[in-house]
Amino acid sequence: MTTAETMTAVGAFAAESLDEGLRDVTTDVPELRPRDVLVRVQAVSVNPVDLKVRAGLAPSAEPVILGFDAAGVIEAVGPEVSTLSTGDEVWYAGDITRPGSYAQFQAVDERIVSRKPASLSFGEAAALPLTTITAWESLFDRFGLTRESTGDLLVLGAAGGVGSIMIQLAKALTRVRVIATASRDESRAWATSMGADLVVDHHHLQEETLAAVPGGVDYLFSPHSAGNIDDYAAIVKPFGHITAIDEPEGLELSVLKAKSIAWHWELMFTRSMFSTPDMIEQQRLLAATAEMVDAGTVRTTVTRIIEDFSAAGLREATRDVESGRMSGKVVVSR
Repeated sequence: MTTAETMTAVGAFAAESLDEGLRDVTTDVPELRPRDVLVRVQAVSVNPVDLKVRAGLAPSAEPVILGFDAAGVIEAVGPEVSTLSTGDEVWYAGDITRPGSYAQFQAVDERIVSRKPASLSFGEAAALPLTTITAWESLFDRFGLTRESTGDLLVLGAAGGVGSIMIQLAKALTRVRVIATASRDESRAWATSMGADLVVDHHHLQEETLAAVPGGVDYLFSPHSAGNIDDYAAIVKPFGHITAIDEPEGLELSVLKAKSIAWHWELMFTRSMFSTPDMIEQQRLLAATAEMVDAGTVRTTVTRIIEDFSAAGLREATRDVESGRMSGKVVVSR
């Protein structure tokens, strides 16, 4: 167990430039709540949500510790922890209401933490938790898919972090046909390597999807909904389902009513934000995914590991995410 009272971290600040927006800082080691584990963080992944939270920060001299995806080793446990132990190698996606993983140590509720895949390094493991939880909850909680489910699932942004793991989970745990969207040769190849049955160009979404599935798709996953709702109305079957993870302003959904298309929201932080009674489902789904990774059924979606756990390394990873042209995930490791 650490006896240190302070730790190194990368603080986020409201700033015009990324150099000013992410800086090396020293801050207090977090105190544990009864069901918390204290993790010595070994690797983190940068996600679009990190950029979004930093963009919304108010000016302050106090740093905000960002970071959600993480892998590391448990240093200490709270008095009510029952599922994990000191020394366990773990992975998790954190809690948006608490200090994040861009730090030497992080306190996290055990119910959203599981042992990481033994076959992956910390860096390889850190790429997966947030996108895995988002994809899993979309497929099985929002769409209600099961091992017997059939039909067509259209995954937009399929080469991105969530799309990459959603394709794999859908192919491993359901019988649906997975149609991916991508436009560049590299992203098409990536989506196919993840297991997509078919790839269509999102620049010609309605035309290419209906050419491939004339009757329309049963399920559609939407990470970028703005400007696409008319296309969705055309390509989703009557009584079909859409799950979205973004929230563009002024979203108008009435065009979906004629087909009785269901619109679902997915936010992987809901369970931890509201301490829902089923919060431990996130531990369970991460543990199930770890088993699939170790069995070779699912693979990490990391495409770049930056071995520089500092503001400089995290700025470099942030620029990769900002580019919007990444396949898979970028990780910063110690």
